[in-house]
Amino acid sequence: MSLDIPQTQDATSEARRQIEICNACRYCEGYCSVFPAITRERAFGDGDITQLANLCHNCRGCYYACQYTEPHEFALNLPAALAEVRVESWARFAWPGRFARVFQQNGVALALALALSIAALFWALTALRPESGQGFYAFLSHAAMVAIFVPAFVFPFAVIAIGLKRYWREAGGTAITMAHLKSAFGDAARMKNLSGGAADGCNFEKTDRYSHARRHAHHAVMYGFLLCLASTSSGTVLHYVFDMPAPYGLFSLPKLLGIPGGFLLTIGAASLAWLKIKADPSLGAPSVWGGEMAFVFLLGATGATGLALYGATGTALVSPLLALHLGTVLAFFLTTPYSKMVHGFYRLAALVRDAQLRG
Repeated sequence: MSLDIPQTQDATSEARRQIEICNACRYCEGYCSVFPAITRERAFGDGDITQLANLCHNCRGCYYACQYTEPHEFALNLPAALAEVRVESWARFAWPGRFARVFQQNGVALALALALSIAALFWALTALRPESGQGFYAFLSHAAMVAIFVPAFVFPFAVIAIGLKRYWREAGGTAITMAHLKSAFGDAARMKNLSGGAADGCNFEKTDRYSHARRHAHHAVMYGFLLCLASTSSGTVLHYVFDMPAPYGLFSLPKLLGIPGGFLLTIGAASLAWLKIKADPSLGAPSVWGGEMAFVFLLGATGATGLALYGATGTALVSPLLALHLGTVLAFFLTTPYSKMVHGFYRLAALVRDAQLRG
């Protein structure tokens, strides 16, 4: 079932052309989830192309194995073709889509400007110190933080929910069962599609050589982010359920979760940025390279500023670092529906849909 959302037919048509050639060849059938999904079909509608594009993890193994890349007349470059459809679909499903296109094309400048502008606002707010409070709350009251951050968390997830609903309808998704979710979350947790068909890794940054570096970096970022989220959630529970407001000690649950999470997030994001610099941009979507790097920058800056803030506890640096950290976190969440961060949601949805199609 298709939506009334205009598609970029040049990108979709080119991806369809290449997929049909791949379906005839089938040399890469064991590489990742994309190729078994291709071989299950004989014809590919727009929704099928969108599904395959979001199922692709851009590991690039198929490109280096392919006998039909340039200078062959077929000129296949499936990773790039699917990348173009993928980023187009994120912008098309986003609400409003214009924001996604602007961020993808001018991401670094926008991310930096937004983070610093919000940080400056928080810096100004710290001048209005509350009469009482400990730790961070000595600089910005708990009520003020809640009033600012709750809408900033709710809005992005509402926008993402709208996009996922549109994606699900276009991809022809049906009722989801626990078996579908178990399969999808299992594949995502293991980063199965970054391990290669023979579990040798992918070719993202080492061309025709296999590497697990990108898979490990993704694992660090994903689990670091989840630990940071769990840290914030545990602090919320301690505050509202057990009447134990911050600050928390080193061996408290928020710190035991947040410090390792911050390190994993920072190291993982730095690794992803380095790998992206080394990788061949022509095998992705070159027009949105800046937007993708901006997402990685915000992700890493969120972890790094949090660690720096904790390290500065009890010093005069707490106030400016608090403003910088909160500005970075807020900029990250506000741009989530329009940055590459949204790929995690769509890729998970693609894995769920793939589980359905496998039966």
